[in-house]
Amino acid sequence: MEFKINKIEDWQKVTDQILPEFKHNILLLKGNLGAGKTTFTQFLLKNLGSQDEVSSPTYAIVNEYDTPKGNVFHFDLYRMKSTDEVEDIGIHEYLDNSFLCIIEWPEVYEAELAHFPHHEMSIENDGEYRIINFR
Repeated sequence: MEFKINKIEDWQKVTDQILPEFKHNILLLKGNLGAGKTTFTQFLLKNLGSQDEVSSPTYAIVNEYDTPKGNVFHFDLYRMKSTDEVEDIGIHEYLDNSFLCIIEWPEVYEAELAHFPHHEMSIENDGEYRIINFR
């Protein structure tokens, strides 16, 4: 699925169309700094019924949110340098015990994540629009 948006309210339309397509509990989020990964996550969590305040997990590495369907873990692997570092945070326990894991900057651990069924979403900011691809 591909979307082209140019205002923050458009994230709701993206979320409305993507949520019914979720089949797996892992979502890899790719995009440059400021592309809208955390903004999308805010809309997604709201639509999943979370009352929690959603923020970027840049410094915490992982944030946990409650939803009526179960726990959602939101990762930011930007500062991780190796697969060992990612495994040291206990990522497998999170993957095994979540309703959903949203992983920003998954590239450092992408080869290992290929063994798990997952969705992938890329966000590109061309200056005027954000182009979103979901699969």
